[in-house]
Amino acid sequence: MLIKEYRICMPLTTEEYRVGQLYTISKHSHQESEKGEGVEVVKNEPHEDPVHGPGQFTEKRVHLSSKLPSWARAVTPRIFYITEKAWNYYPYTITEYTCSFLPKFSIYIETKYEDNCGDSENIFHSDKILGDHEVSFLDIAFDEIPERYYRSLEDPRFFSSAKTGRGPLREGWRQHTKPIMCSYKLVSVKFEVWGLQTRVEQFVHKVIRDILLIGHRQAFAWVDEWCGMTMEDVRRYEQETQEATNELIGLVAPAISVSEVGQPTATHSAPASAPSTPLSDEAPEFLAPPKTRPRKKSAPETLTLPALRERTGAE
Repeated sequence: MLIKEYRICMPLTTEEYRVGQLYTISKHSHQESEKGEGVEVVKNEPHEDPVHGPGQFTEKRVHLSSKLPSWARAVTPRIFYITEKAWNYYPYTITEYTCSFLPKFSIYIETKYEDNCGDSENIFHSDKILGDHEVSFLDIAFDEIPERYYRSLEDPRFFSSAKTGRGPLREGWRQHTKPIMCSYKLVSVKFEVWGLQTRVEQFVHKVIRDILLIGHRQAFAWVDEWCGMTMEDVRRYEQETQEATNELIGLVAPAISVSEVGQPTATHSAPASAPSTPLSDEAPEFLAPPKTRPRKKSAPETLTLPALRERTGAE
């Protein structure tokens, strides 16, 4: 298991970011959903926790087969998704990602939000951290993101908010910008498969880093869209966007109903050379009983004893 802590500062307050985060996630999920891939919302409902109090539980399916690297697509089925479960007790959240096709793969993220510039040490007090772990400060303005995700209108170095007057962000902005808040994220990636563990865990952390940078850049660049929204407003926007996103995925996604009740927690994966087979209640052809083949017309249906005697006498 590879554990890293990410700290991402924003020129916002934690209360502002609470609304901005929900708006950004919903809008981004809808934008990324096309051609049968994207984020399908399965559940979004209130949740009460005895320790953390009232919150919100969401369950999503992230369809992303085409976004995997070629070596990963070689060992995954054609119909592939990751399950995301999140418990939001803002300013503390828990998010976990699992994949039934890869039972030894999981991502576990704890997040805390504070109104500071990322200088809180040992904020998680987690027993799961053995010894020192890597702490990375992500700068939404000056850290590089993959070129294919760059949008000049979402660049904090050039963006200026008409409603709040914040931005553009200059070098050293975290030291002098007010207000400022920080997302502290403790990310644990586990992929217990011999020969692939290190490669996969490092790759997943790289993807997570890019996602965190892009998502937080967008939350700031879209501030004029969500600034002034109440929690009721953003929950209504969230619901409307989720319905539109599910409809978009449903227009092109395979019509397959999957029940998780009574299903085993682990599944056996097929070898990489196995062909992709559509799900069906019928047995595949190679397991079906042999078909009755018609006899050749040139052969007699039966050979009776008298006919056999006549043939012998003729000889």
